[in-house]
Amino acid sequence: MNRIVLGAIGALVLAAVGMFWWQGRAEVEQGAPPPALAPQKPAMPEIPFADAGDLQGPTPPEATELTREQRRFFRYDRNRDLKITRNEMLSTRADAFRKLDKDGNNLLTFEEWAVATANRFDEADKDRNGELTSREFATTRPKQAAQPSCSC
Repeated sequence: MNRIVLGAIGALVLAAVGMFWWQGRAEVEQGAPPPALAPQKPAMPEIPFADAGDLQGPTPPEATELTREQRRFFRYDRNRDLKITRNEMLSTRADAFRKLDKDGNNLLTFEEWAVATANRFDEADKDRNGELTSREFATTRPKQAAQPSCSC
């Protein structure tokens, strides 16, 4: 029976504390200032207008147009001395290395590849000075596949 009486008294105390808390909160809310109205969006300002008149800005820099062959030449000429050395030619030939497997066994030594590339370099180096000029280099350009004409 003690438990029931203590439980009832505890419930009444909790209810009383809740009532006082609820009333105190209501008084705080009554004394609070009214909520601020949402600020009105200002009208869109007019876009300023200025007449440039005869003013002229700086001229843009001139861009040099490289021909297709010049771009190809500079892909190989790493140090931009307008000469292609054997090492420069060999350094960019990775795709050609993959294409040199003639027997199709997926085995190609670096020496085999270097010999083929060196032979190609020697064929292009007409004056045998160990460097390719842009004119000599132009002879190494890959042959373009013929485009079939449209028979529409």
